[in-house]
Amino acid sequence: MSRIGIDVGGTNTDAVMLDGAAVLGAVKTPTTEDVTGGVQAALQALLAELDVSASSIEAVMIGTTHFVNAVLQRRDLNRAAALRICLPSGLSLRPMVDWPEDLAACADGGAYLVAGGHEYDGRPLVPLDEQAIAEAGRRMRADGVDAAAVTSVFSPLTAGLEERAANILRGEHPDLRVTLSSRLGRIGLLERENVTLLNASLADLAAQTVSSFERALAESGITAPLYITQNDGTVAAVDIARREPVFSFASGPTNSMRGAAFLSGIDDAMVLDIGGTTSDIGCLVAGFPREANNVVEIGGVRTLFRMPDLLSIGIGGGTIVDPSTLEVGPRSVGHRLRKEALVFGGETLTLTDVAVAAGRADIGDRDRVRDLSAATVRDAMSWVERRLCEAVDRMKTSAAGEPLLAVGGGSILTPETMAGISDIRHVPHHGVANAVGAAMAQVSGEVDHVFRDMDRDELLQQAEEMARARAVAAGADAETLKVVDAEDLPLAYLPGNAVRARVRVVGDIAHVGEGGDVGDPTR
Repeated sequence: MSRIGIDVGGTNTDAVMLDGAAVLGAVKTPTTEDVTGGVQAALQALLAELDVSASSIEAVMIGTTHFVNAVLQRRDLNRAAALRICLPSGLSLRPMVDWPEDLAACADGGAYLVAGGHEYDGRPLVPLDEQAIAEAGRRMRADGVDAAAVTSVFSPLTAGLEERAANILRGEHPDLRVTLSSRLGRIGLLERENVTLLNASLADLAAQTVSSFERALAESGITAPLYITQNDGTVAAVDIARREPVFSFASGPTNSMRGAAFLSGIDDAMVLDIGGTTSDIGCLVAGFPREANNVVEIGGVRTLFRMPDLLSIGIGGGTIVDPSTLEVGPRSVGHRLRKEALVFGGETLTLTDVAVAAGRADIGDRDRVRDLSAATVRDAMSWVERRLCEAVDRMKTSAAGEPLLAVGGGSILTPETMAGISDIRHVPHHGVANAVGAAMAQVSGEVDHVFRDMDRDELLQQAEEMARARAVAAGADAETLKVVDAEDLPLAYLPGNAVRARVRVVGDIAHVGEGGDVGDPTR
C-alpha cells in the first residue's frame, strides 16, 4: 500500500512515501513558479532516493495553496456571472455587494436576479421564472462569460431549483461551467453565494492546475490515481477538485494537522505549523481539524462553508528581518529562501538566519551569521516567541493545559515553553508533516440538512446514511466508513419540529485501503 503525499507550499514542495503507517522517505524541493516543475522535481527526487519503481505507487495525494493564492493575489480568475433565484425577495443587496473592489473587478461577470426560491420552511416562494433564466444564459454567452454561480433562497433545504436552473443555462450556453450553491455552502444567502462565486471564478485555474499535476505524474511514469486534499483533512478525486476547488483552500494547514496526529499518535491537541512564509495555528479534535462554525473571510470576502478554524500569522523561516530597525516581517523571501538567506550565501537577513545564530538550528553556513549581535538575535527571537504564544492562546478554548504539536520546516522557531500548554512536542518527520498528512488522508462525506417531523434518532440515522452515500460516491470504501462528527440543533423559529443536523463520515480510499483506519499508527 505505497502512497505518495505532496504538499505545495509557498516556499517548499514536500513529498513523502508511506507504506501503511511507515514513512519510507521524504524530500524537500523549492516550489517553482509554475508549480508543476516543483511537483515533478519532488516526485523524481523521492523515487530516486528510495530506488522504487513508479509502477509500485498505488495512489498520489497532492495539497496545494494555488487556488486560495489566486484569490488573495487577484490573478488567474474567470469572470463569473451570478444567477440568484430570489424574487420577489432578495433585492436589498446585490451579488458581490461586499467584495473588495479590486477582486470584484477581476471576477464580476454580471448579476441576474430571477423569480423563485423557497420559504424558510421549504415551501415554494413563487414559481421559477424559467424564461428569465434562459435569457440570462443567452446574455452570458453573448458577453463571453463562461462560468456561473447559481444561488437560490434556502436551497440547502432542497436543491431542485438550482439544478433546474443549471440545465436551462447549459441549454442556452453549452460551454458554461455552472456551480451550485447547495453543493458548497450552508444556510446564509450572501455568504453561500459568495463562496459559489469564488468557486466559479476558479474554473479555468482549477482545470489547468489539476491537469498540470496529472502531467507531472505521467512524466514521472506514475499511473496511480491522483487525489487532491481538502479543507477538512480528507481527499477528493480529481474530477471533484476540478469542479469544487474552494474545498482545497486550506488544505495545506489541514494536511499538517492530520500529519501531526498521524506522526504523534495524539488525536486531541493544539498544532503549530511554521512554514517558510506563515505560521498556522489550529486545534485537533478526534484527529481532525476543528471546523469553523462562523463566517470565514477569504481575500476580503465573507463565506460560510466547510473550513477549518485556523489562525495564520506572517511568521516563517523566510520572514525578513530588518537589521537596522529589527522590524520582523511581514515580508518573506518565500521559495527563494535557499538563495537569499544569509546562511545559504544570500544577502537578506531572515528568521532562519536568526535561528541558526541563536543555536536553534544547524543548517547552511553558520559563519555567515557570526557577526549578528547578541542583542539582535535576542530581540528578534523574543518578538517571534511572543507573537507565537499570543496566537496559540487565542486559539485555545480551555484554560486547562493542552499538548502542542510543533510541525513544519520552520518549527525551530517554536518557544520552549508556552503558557497554557502542558507539553510541546516536535514529532518525527515534523518538517514534512504536511506531506504525511496528504499521504494518509481519507475520503469524507458530509451532510448539513434541515429535517422535519422526525425524532432525533431517525433524523440522525437518515443524515448519516446520506453522508455515507456521499462518501462512497467520492471514492470511499463503504466498509471502512466511520462517523467523526455529528451534531443536531433544533430550530425553534421553523414549523414542523425542524432540526438542523450535520454529520460527517470518513473512510479509506476504496481501491487503496483494505479496511481499517490508517489515520493513527498507534492503533
